[in-house]
Amino acid sequence: MKQRNVSDKMANRLSSEAVKQYGLSAGASIVGIAVSKDFGSAPEGFKPTDILAECLSVIVLGVLVSQEAILKDDPVGFIDVRNAVNKESNNIAKDIEKWIKGQGYKSKAVAGMSGRWVERNGRKEQNGLISLKHAAELAGLGVIGRNYLLTNPQYGNLLWFSAILTDADLVPDKKVDFNFCKDCNICVKSCPSGALNDYPVLFGRKKCDTTMFKPVNKKWEIMCFLCRKSCPYRFGIDKKK
Repeated sequence: MKQRNVSDKMANRLSSEAVKQYGLSAGASIVGIAVSKDFGSAPEGFKPTDILAECLSVIVLGVLVSQEAILKDDPVGFIDVRNAVNKESNNIAKDIEKWIKGQGYKSKAVAGMSGRWVERNGRKEQNGLISLKHAAELAGLGVIGRNYLLTNPQYGNLLWFSAILTDADLVPDKKVDFNFCKDCNICVKSCPSGALNDYPVLFGRKKCDTTMFKPVNKKWEIMCFLCRKSCPYRFGIDKKK
């Protein structure tokens, strides 16, 4: 069985370009590739190789959230849009996972809003299986700004991410090198909880939780996304408003 898998890989060498073309045709707005070894600073238990031991490459998918969802002062409506985009992104990741396996490689989809609860600073927090926004930054899809959101030059902070881990040895994308925040402090001033005050040292997650989430019908719903909405580059560098 092992020899057959090696033969399959030799006959079906995956290229980064083929992966990107398939991802875009499957419905992703943008696709980037990072190498697993660049995740060395991730916490133990949250590295790509902790999920797929043979992982060499991390394929990151971004699906665009509509601008209207951000412009409206309607957190509940934003949640509905986000959930729909999250489902779409996860389905695309599963599609690509299946396609890569068909080429003779191992692969594992990592869904957005997936993860497990961990104990940190005396409280339980949910962490993704890997940090998708950091994966997106490593895959050249943008830069994590002062609001701790991944901002893409073309799509702003309106991308929702999922990923596929694989043992295919793909050519990674170069990281994006731009400083869009510069001296801007709008998101910090807009945050009602002060969660962004300690940038770049620490994101005040506990502070954020006090205003971002509220129990609605026995479910925790998003009540604030001003860090995303207030950013002048929320729609992209060329669409600053």
